[in-house]
Amino acid sequence: MKVDIIGDIHGCYDELKALTEKLGYEWQDGIPIHSDGRRLGFVGDLTDRGPHSLKVIELVWSLVIKHQQAYYCPGNHCNKLYRFFCGNKVQITHGLETTVAEYEALPSREQKFIKKKFIELYEQSPLYVQLDQNQLIIAHAGLKAEYIGRTDKKVKTFVLYGDITGEKHLNGMPVRRDWAQHYNGKPFIVYGHTPVVKARKIHNTINIDTGAVFGGALTAFQYPERNIISVPSSMPYVEEKFNHFV
Repeated sequence: MKVDIIGDIHGCYDELKALTEKLGYEWQDGIPIHSDGRRLGFVGDLTDRGPHSLKVIELVWSLVIKHQQAYYCPGNHCNKLYRFFCGNKVQITHGLETTVAEYEALPSREQKFIKKKFIELYEQSPLYVQLDQNQLIIAHAGLKAEYIGRTDKKVKTFVLYGDITGEKHLNGMPVRRDWAQHYNGKPFIVYGHTPVVKARKIHNTINIDTGAVFGGALTAFQYPERNIISVPSSMPYVEEKFNHFV
């Protein structure tokens, strides 16, 4: 099994296209295909804040649902967009406003198509992806060893939001415990959610959210080679959005 797992995209479609090309994928009929049979994986948070959230949805739906050539698990932003599309009352904030603005600018017929595609993608995807006989797991915000194999409410909250305490930093960001520091499981966990300046390997985990939408980079982790490949972001750099682990 050869898979290239891409960190939080947040609507940065141009960076996504550039990264797939750097990884050796050739674009055919609107999707990236690798001559060596490699597949793409996505850690979630496809949308919000960046300029082309709907194009990212279209691409990932096509890869995962239509062609069954990629893997995807939802992030917290995916969950919120799903609830918005289902008609639930959600706050149009923290980046969702950019995706909603794109959506509302479409003709009603196109709105129906993109809404249908995203709901289908979300509902047909696992909470986290288990690959290579459970040696590799893709989970948006991570996964504790004791949670592997579970999908109950407690695990869902952890996978979507991380090991949150309920408190907030002065900049409004939620306080999250450094779960990876204590991970002792055998499966290798690839995750994102918490922007870091560069991909962070610790124990049997790697965080590949390098803040593409905050001016950092869009990063991929190649399995089984364990290479890290990145392309720089075209977005303005926002220093306070990055987590500096000690």
